[in-house]
Amino acid sequence: MMIRFGTSGWRGVMGEVFTFRNVRVVVQAIANVLRRSHADGPLALVVGYDTRFLSDRYALEAAKLLARNGIRVYLADRDAPSQALACQIIKRGCQGGINFTASFNPPRYNGLKFNVGTGAPALPEATDAVEAEAARLMPDFSPSAVRAGGEAVTRVDLQADYLAELQGKVDFEVMRKARLRVAADLLYGTSREYLDEILEENGVEVESLHGYIDPYFGGGSPSCTEKNLSELKARVVQSKCHVGLATDADGDRFGIVDETGAFVHPNIVLALLLDHLVARKGWRGGVARSITTTHLLDRIARKHDLPLVKTKVGFKYIADLLLRGRVVFGGEESASLAVRDHLPEKDGMLAGLLVAEMIASTGRGLGSLRAALFREYGTMTSGQRTLPLTPERAKKLKALAQDPPAKLGRRKVAAAETIDGLKLDFGGDRWLVLRLSGTEPLIRCYAEAETPEEVESILKKGLAAVR
Repeated sequence: MMIRFGTSGWRGVMGEVFTFRNVRVVVQAIANVLRRSHADGPLALVVGYDTRFLSDRYALEAAKLLARNGIRVYLADRDAPSQALACQIIKRGCQGGINFTASFNPPRYNGLKFNVGTGAPALPEATDAVEAEAARLMPDFSPSAVRAGGEAVTRVDLQADYLAELQGKVDFEVMRKARLRVAADLLYGTSREYLDEILEENGVEVESLHGYIDPYFGGGSPSCTEKNLSELKARVVQSKCHVGLATDADGDRFGIVDETGAFVHPNIVLALLLDHLVARKGWRGGVARSITTTHLLDRIARKHDLPLVKTKVGFKYIADLLLRGRVVFGGEESASLAVRDHLPEKDGMLAGLLVAEMIASTGRGLGSLRAALFREYGTMTSGQRTLPLTPERAKKLKALAQDPPAKLGRRKVAAAETIDGLKLDFGGDRWLVLRLSGTEPLIRCYAEAETPEEVESILKKGLAAVR
């Protein structure tokens, strides 16, 4: 079988694709690729894991194999968020890190994320090399054939350094003064004793939900979708909280509930935060978004004369722009955010804390802030649908991307982009994207327009084009 790295690492169903043998092959491939690029010096890697079934075992097996390769390994002493692993890579000057997580995918999945020495997710040139090396090793690989090296596995705490990193990025004093009340849904994931603890330690009142390990994630997926946050919505209303914050299994994505218990779409959260950082805090610099993310960011960037950079889907591209100093803010509609002077990795906890800071500093609820945003920049709404991927549908999508239509139904196409699937721009910041998912066998369809009805109409016609 072939190992493929998608939008965010390699993922698969445990016992089918994601097996101990395949994990060992990929870990050995990473070791070989790193050894070639760092032939003259010692190698050190951080290894972490989430709360999924067997994640800790996969991590231990990876650590032992890396040590056998003569690589120094810093193995997390407990499950930890992806961004805490990135923080540790940077702090210890390691050449990279391996994290066992399938992020928001259902419990039957597990995955492996590979970060490089900057702390950022590996770009395609690095993961392509790992894929090729894994393919070479796959037929006859045996861990016992690896020459035993002398490096050790050291257990390390990732929490303290990461929370210290967060401490200077958020104004907790303004939250205390506003007597902010926060509900935090940890979704049985790695933000347990991270998000709730930093709020408590800074004197902010917090009520936690699902702050314990359950490898079945309560019978659902550890994803910050509206459907999965029904208990958080109820708790916000019941306890009269100012905001509800959620994070996914590995803590890098966010979910936000306003003071009325209403779910706030990630696109709106990104726009609110960008406007807050630029208009109220005076930030200047480039703004990055993936092609599937709201054009409200474009409108805010235009108003404040900030350069806008569009990327393929995949936070690794935004992380690269941050590292190169081209942007100070980057976001994806998949509830992903990174900002200047922080880690080159998406951070769901920082996003939630910045939302809490914004509410406290303005003295306004998210409902009021959202209404003001729409008055300033215009009302926009977005939606997404999926179709199971078949060879015929993949062929139709490829043909559309090679020869974009001049019209979709009665809507005239003003411009087409093909950097990742197909994006059709209908003018007035109305658009449609059709692309292959990088994590599942699906075609994803995204749209944005002024009203939910128009979004639904665009999605319907988009899906019909590839059915």
